[in-house]
This record gives sequence, C-alpha cells and structure tokens, in this order.
Amino acid sequence: MSDQNKQKMQNLQSPKGMHDILPQEQAWWDKVRKELQYIADHYHFSRIETTLMERAEVFEKTLGETTDVVEKQMFVYKSRSGDRLALRPEATASIVRSYLQHGLAHLGQPLKLFYLGPMFRKEQPQAGRFRQFHQMGFEIIGGDDEPVYDAQIILAMVRLLERLKVKQITVRVNSIGCRICRPNYRKKLIEYYKNPNFKLCKDCRRRLRENPLRLLDCKNPTCQEYKPAAPISLDSLCVYCNKHLKDTLEFLDELKIPYQVDHQLVRGLDYYSRTVFEIFTEATAADGTKFDFALGGGGRYDYLIEMFGGRPAGAVGGALGVERVLEVMKALKSGSAPKEKATVFFIHIGDTAKKKSLALIESLREAGIPMQESLGKDSLGAQLRAANKEGSRLALIFGQKEAFEDAIIIRDLDNSVQETIPLKKVVTEVKKRLK
Repeated sequence: MSDQNKQKMQNLQSPKGMHDILPQEQAWWDKVRKELQYIADHYHFSRIETTLMERAEVFEKTLGETTDVVEKQMFVYKSRSGDRLALRPEATASIVRSYLQHGLAHLGQPLKLFYLGPMFRKEQPQAGRFRQFHQMGFEIIGGDDEPVYDAQIILAMVRLLERLKVKQITVRVNSIGCRICRPNYRKKLIEYYKNPNFKLCKDCRRRLRENPLRLLDCKNPTCQEYKPAAPISLDSLCVYCNKHLKDTLEFLDELKIPYQVDHQLVRGLDYYSRTVFEIFTEATAADGTKFDFALGGGGRYDYLIEMFGGRPAGAVGGALGVERVLEVMKALKSGSAPKEKATVFFIHIGDTAKKKSLALIESLREAGIPMQESLGKDSLGAQLRAANKEGSRLALIFGQKEAFEDAIIIRDLDNSVQETIPLKKVVTEVKKRLK
C-alpha cells in the first residue's frame, strides 16, 4: 500500500477513543445482553431506551456544572436553530427526563427500568476507558425512599455479574447525607482542606471553592495523600440518613452480599444523596492478571426529579460499564468465548443445484437447522475452505446428480466421512449428528 493510500486510510479510521464491535466479539456481547435480559425479567424491570442526544441543560442542571463530566467530558454541539445539544454522558438524567416528559408517573409506582446502550465522554482513552462506551443499568423511580430499593438495585447488579461469571465481587457503600446534614459535612471538608501545608492540584483548589465533596474523587497522587485523614461523612449524618444506611446494610447482610463501608466514597455527580455505592472485583485470572477496579456503581437520587421541575419522589439506580465487565469476563475465561450454536454448511455443485439451493436451505432453516453457505462461490474447494473457516461440523453437499435424485451428501468435516441420503431424511439425520 502506498504512503498516499495509507494516509487516506488513517483519515478514515474511527474517531479517537471510539471503537467498532466486530463479529468475533459479538458472542461476548450476546452473552451480556442475554444475562441482562434474564435478570431484568427475573426482577421485573422493563426496558427503556432514551435518545443518544439531549439538550445540554439536561446534564448541566443535574450532574452539576462543576463536575468533571460537565466541565471537561461532555460532547456539546450547537444546532442550526441555536439549540445546545450533548451526546449523553450517562443514562440516569436522560431516563428521568423521559419519565417526566411522557408522564410515566401515572404507571404503577415505583417504576423499575433497565437499559443498555452507548454513552459518550471526552476522556483521554486508556485501558477500560473510552470516549464511546456502553453502560447497562437498573433504575427504581417514583417510589418512596425506602432502603429496600437501594438493596434491590445492588442485588440485581451483583446477580448479573454472578451470571456473567465475574468472581470475588465486593460492594463498597457510603452515605453522603441529605440536604439537612450534608452542609455540615461540606463545612468540615473545607476546614480540613484549607490546611496551608496542603499542596492541592489546580482542580482541587477550584473544587474547594465550588464543590468540596469532589475533593475525595481526585486521582492526583499528591491529593490522594490527604484523603485518608479527611473528615468522614458518617460522622455528620442526621438521624434519618444514619438509619437509612443502617437499614440498607442490614438488607445486604440478609442477602449475604459482601460489602465494605468506604468512608471516602463519593460519586462524581451532584444529583446523588444518601446511599452511594461502587461494585469492585478483586479476581485473579489464570495468567496471574489481578483486577482491583470498579465495574460500576450508583446510588440514591431523591432530588433529581425535583431538579427537572417535577414533584419530589424517591429514586435509586446503578450502572455497570460493559467494556470493563467484558475485560474481566475474557481474562477469567476458564474456556474461551461463549460457544456459538453448531452449524451446518451448505455446498452446491453446478447450476441446477445452485438454482434449487436457496429454497432447500430455507426449508432446512425452518426445520430448526442452523445453516451457513457461500452460494457466490462455485468451486467445491473454495466452499469447503469457507466451511472450515466458519468452524462448521457438517457439510451438506448438493450436486447435479443429487438434485435429480432428490438426495444430498452429508459430510463430517472432522473426519471427511460422508454418506448420501434421501432429502426427506436430511433433517432427521442432521439433527442426530449434531447432538
């Protein structure tokens, strides 16, 4: 390939931090979709799909204008009519917008919803972190603020990971309080971080003025050193928030879900209140790879509907990063990618057989036989090579002679043993060999 053509190809590559999901990856994704649907059905969550693009205010008003997501990571565009639109960086705000817009409060409450779809954040791409990524999650909206709903969200997420064979799962839980008790905690954080000896990064100096809870989110190594001795939110909780956390943890105890109370855990979005959580894995793969990162998280957002102008209502939710979950699934593979259904490859020889092939293949598929073919190729060798590439176990060879005699050849592609049988028996014979 010439340098000029190479440059053309580079210009036509996918955008930075965004990637295609190729056919060989789909078996893994199908496994995730299947198990997500199973858990949703099991716990009675209904699917919702919101628009990929929203008015920018949907996120700016609810996630917090001083959060990293809004300040640094949102893809924001201006339409020709002057509207400011943003690719959604997360799903919860979009779902609450849809909940209010379409009057879903009139349905049975609380409303239990789940989703799977792409999100967009303008981050520096790195392992497990992309500019276009996927999240799957659960939301319980419109009920009261009963801690049983917090436990149900955590339960659904943990059970989903278990069905995906992700091991050594731990839930880290904290409470960041409510409108009544959080101001006192913010005050304590400000007093602590105003220490003149602290060398805070530029972002944290701004957070100290605008949103001190975000100080605990900073990944700067110097700022991390101050975190262990920082005031903890549990010391500032009001009676109600303290009881809410205690009740949530008791539900997790009853469910035997392992958890840790993490005093420094806060979530990076402003709409959270009371219980917040993250789900970690500490699994070790067969090759020695050790994992210790969050697969997802969530929390309660009782004030979010009110931020949109709706009547106050309790709500709680959580999401898992699909790419991160897939990374762990592949590393823990005690086998390989999920196996696809055994297939049969149809091979034709000659024009007469080719003309009859489509109808014959269709009848075999309708009988429940998974068929593959390469009818655009006429050479027997080329079709056999295609069958081998697809990993097919059996080939059905349909030639001129077989077309006239209403017969077909079944060939075992592992040992090349073959047998000619009447067409009327092909379904029975193939199913017998695929068992």
